[in-house]
Amino acid sequence: MTDLVIVGSGPAGMSAAIAAYEAGIRDILILERDNRLGGILGQCIHNGFGLHRFGEELTGPEYAWRYEEKVRAMNIPFKLGTMVLDISEDKVITATNEEDGIFQIKAKAIILAMGCRERSKGALNIAGTRPAGIFSAGTAQKFVNIEGYMPGKNVVILGSGDIGLIMARRMTLEGAKVHAVCELMPYSGGLARNIEQCLNDFGIPLKLSHTVVEIHGKERLTGVTIAKVDENRRPIPETKEYITCDTLLLSVGLIPENELSKSAGVSLDRVTSGAIVDQDRQTNIEGIYACGNVLHVHDLVDYVSEEAEIAGKSAAAYIRGEKAESISVGIKTDGKIRYTVPQKITQNKDVNVYFRVSDVFRNVTVAVYKNGEKVFTKKRPKVAPGEMESVKLSCEIFSDCNELEFRLEQN
Repeated sequence: MTDLVIVGSGPAGMSAAIAAYEAGIRDILILERDNRLGGILGQCIHNGFGLHRFGEELTGPEYAWRYEEKVRAMNIPFKLGTMVLDISEDKVITATNEEDGIFQIKAKAIILAMGCRERSKGALNIAGTRPAGIFSAGTAQKFVNIEGYMPGKNVVILGSGDIGLIMARRMTLEGAKVHAVCELMPYSGGLARNIEQCLNDFGIPLKLSHTVVEIHGKERLTGVTIAKVDENRRPIPETKEYITCDTLLLSVGLIPENELSKSAGVSLDRVTSGAIVDQDRQTNIEGIYACGNVLHVHDLVDYVSEEAEIAGKSAAAYIRGEKAESISVGIKTDGKIRYTVPQKITQNKDVNVYFRVSDVFRNVTVAVYKNGEKVFTKKRPKVAPGEMESVKLSCEIFSDCNELEFRLEQN
């Protein structure tokens, strides 16, 4: 029996482990399938990490190392090269590695911190052949930053997520020509600072409401046909344009890695594709918590660490048998606010609610309603889908109700 098992050693897993240790839990084990701690941060060699947590700009490896140093200093045990195969509802973990073979661990509490994976070309249904030269942006990032390989010299990027924007700059710095970043939606999916620093500073065109409609080439990619799309996201035939290229990078969304969550019986949110959690990041299975990108996709790693600390402290309290007075408040959203995390409130204490919007809105008010009455407002000059928002609610707002509704209202 192990008190706390954490699946994943990225920024979420390490932050949760440190928080649980600082809350008094000593019997902790981190399971990591890679051969090093740090998760995806090892290949994110660009800066921009840690502004909120440390008040300075760090690269991904530097940010990860700050947490790895603490994990090692606290002597928190971890197993690298370890693949978790299954998690049961009664918190039995089945895993495998070269040293131990297949083994099982019974845990008092589990924190899920598996991160997310990239959506692949197969999910996009693009017409054409299947030549070499088509990569997800994260794979290209690993090739360039870790392996030292250049995927190609003439590049088109489909999707304007943050990894795609960062790779547009990275490929340019390595001598490639990035012809365009095409985005299906009429707005970018990445942070405003990345559009400025990665595209505008390098003169790379961002084509909004555009997509790739055909792939050309037999053995190797020779070009792509792009087209403008209408309001229903259907390509407009007369706007087709051929671009000669040898590389197509896909930055078309991230999917939380929740196969293990499903095997444990964790209920998933259809919008986030992550677990449905309360303010402690506890799932519907008592003693199983989720945090980081496996819960919902974050745009800043600082928020991942913040959320993981909540999960770590909450798991520590659960292991010690501490129970607060229970309440049940659901959170509903209008169409303009796509989702909230947490999706429910189960304790009478102040809570930070994170949310994302469905479109770009200017000069709006985030309003919270209880029993049809407006009980909280916060003005925002601009909100966009690429940037996560949050509001802090005091417990007085929801202490005597069973549902809150979040709305986005025009000023």
